[in-house]
Amino acid sequence: MFPGYTQEYIEPSTAQDQRYSFIAEWYDPQAALIRRYQFLFYPKDNSIEMYDIKNRRKFLSRTKSDTVKLEDMYIGSKIHVYSRQLTFVDFGDNFTESKVGTKNERTLAIIKPDAVNKVGVILNLLKANDIQPCRAKMVKLVRKNAMDLYEEHRSQPHFNTLLDYMTSGPVIAMELMGSNVVNQWRRLLGPVDSGKAKESEPGSIRAKFGTDGVTNAAHGSENQKTAQKELDFFFPPNRNPKFEGTARLRDCTCCVIKPHAIRSGIEGDIIEVIQNAGFQITALQMFNVETANGEEFYEIYKGVVNEYQSMVTELCSGPCIALEITGQGEETASKFRELCGPADPEIARHLRPKTIRAMFGKDKIQNAVHCTDLPEDGILEVEYFFRILNS
Repeated sequence: MFPGYTQEYIEPSTAQDQRYSFIAEWYDPQAALIRRYQFLFYPKDNSIEMYDIKNRRKFLSRTKSDTVKLEDMYIGSKIHVYSRQLTFVDFGDNFTESKVGTKNERTLAIIKPDAVNKVGVILNLLKANDIQPCRAKMVKLVRKNAMDLYEEHRSQPHFNTLLDYMTSGPVIAMELMGSNVVNQWRRLLGPVDSGKAKESEPGSIRAKFGTDGVTNAAHGSENQKTAQKELDFFFPPNRNPKFEGTARLRDCTCCVIKPHAIRSGIEGDIIEVIQNAGFQITALQMFNVETANGEEFYEIYKGVVNEYQSMVTELCSGPCIALEITGQGEETASKFRELCGPADPEIARHLRPKTIRAMFGKDKIQNAVHCTDLPEDGILEVEYFFRILNS
């Protein structure tokens, strides 16, 4: 639990060393209230401090944090502090906005049907260019979705071809954040026509994975105004989007890339290993799991393994990526467990060094991925993320 209120609220100007200030909200389920806090972060020693804004009193004394990082703090982000999920809703002062705000430009990326099987490679390109995915989900566009998204192309001769292409398979929509990210992402994409990209920018995404001016692997917003409109299309702020889910819920298993792996930027590497091993990712979404949901998801381990509470804490410590894994028929669950390796990465490194947990895990809790233990539970775990948490 948080320490009690011990001191009076202190204005930001009294800070003795550099710190960043944000306004954070936490929903208190017992009181059915949203509580607001001034959240202070001190990069010198990676410590945090919180003040109750309404009562103008200290809520959390300055405490060193091993998990919270400055790059995790942006408007709309969610972090976990002592099992409570905080949402950043505003900057706390002009200094923070001037220093951090310029790094928080957003844009929309769409991985199109012909490049979904290259999402791991693309995530690694983002990491190499200091671009951070904040939200992501795989969806199936119906024709009306595609018509609304590409309204400005309606008069173009290729419009119907574009609609057919964008509805031919799942796409992955991502909100990207970074410095000058609109231009950065478009630079990585290369020319719209993949044929021309192969000639002029052979290292670009469209040159590597696209075919022509329509089937060109990926999309990026033209400017910040368009980016906000397109982000609202895929990630509407006040309602559930009307997109078809892509989870097949048959011959499948569940994989969850854990928050520590996301913080370390190795999710692209993990997905590359999965796809290169011959598995298909047929559903994908980034989640911020609440403590109650984490306890429910891991309930089968309660009273069975000593690490249960630590497993819940890790799952709820930041964004994770849930995946539906298919591609090996009835043996998908068992073969994917083999690819993940033993739960303890140290054991995995000795016995099966080429498994996911051996390559990317830190310890038994921060072991890179969760995977379904029993084949018969695969559908249930996929349903939990892609139906229950999405409802």
